[in-house]
Amino acid sequence: MSALGAIFDLDGTLVDSCASHEQAWIALGESIGIPVSREFFFRSFGRPNTPILKALFNEAGRPDPAPALIDALALKKEELFRSFVTGAFPVMPGTQPLLTALHNSGWLLAIGSSAPVLNVQFMLAGIASTTPFAAVVTGDCVAHGKPHPDVFLEAAARLALAPTSCVVIEDAAPGVEAARRAGMKCVALCSAGHTHAELTDADLIIDHLDELTPSRLQSLIYQ
Repeated sequence: MSALGAIFDLDGTLVDSCASHEQAWIALGESIGIPVSREFFFRSFGRPNTPILKALFNEAGRPDPAPALIDALALKKEELFRSFVTGAFPVMPGTQPLLTALHNSGWLLAIGSSAPVLNVQFMLAGIASTTPFAAVVTGDCVAHGKPHPDVFLEAAARLALAPTSCVVIEDAAPGVEAARRAGMKCVALCSAGHTHAELTDADLIIDHLDELTPSRLQSLIYQ
């Protein structure tokens, strides 16, 4: 079998980070006088901070924040997120068995996340995976975040694989769109805050990572 690649999102896919991100956005909104509703949070979850912040300001009747303010607010939001992760790190059930099975079957593994590098490092340390990732691509590595395909295309390039030899495991609609635009098969994990209905563009929808095996993912790529 020629080499195959599995590219994983982190937030909501390998890490159950939804609640901490929601807390962080609510706290950030309170600090700038713009309430963040649950509907807004779930609608924007999975996108980079810049378009989220612009939408937050615009929907509150404010003009786009200046680039310097966007940068400052994005940094503050991610600091808040990391501060809200307390106690046991929220790793998705089935994460390590799946990563181990793929690695032992000869798959190349990568992270493809829109999150900033500090968050990715924080989450990877929390996962404490015993399985190596051959490539880690963050939102800081590319010009455009999801739903643009840049993150996944860069991950495939770093794995030295064609996009058609890779499968993406994602949880959010922007990530599913990014995978499809990258020419990759996509598995959507319906984790907290998501529904099957919003993930219908994925090639396969699952509710738990333990539904996946190397052979099932291989079949998806070659179908």
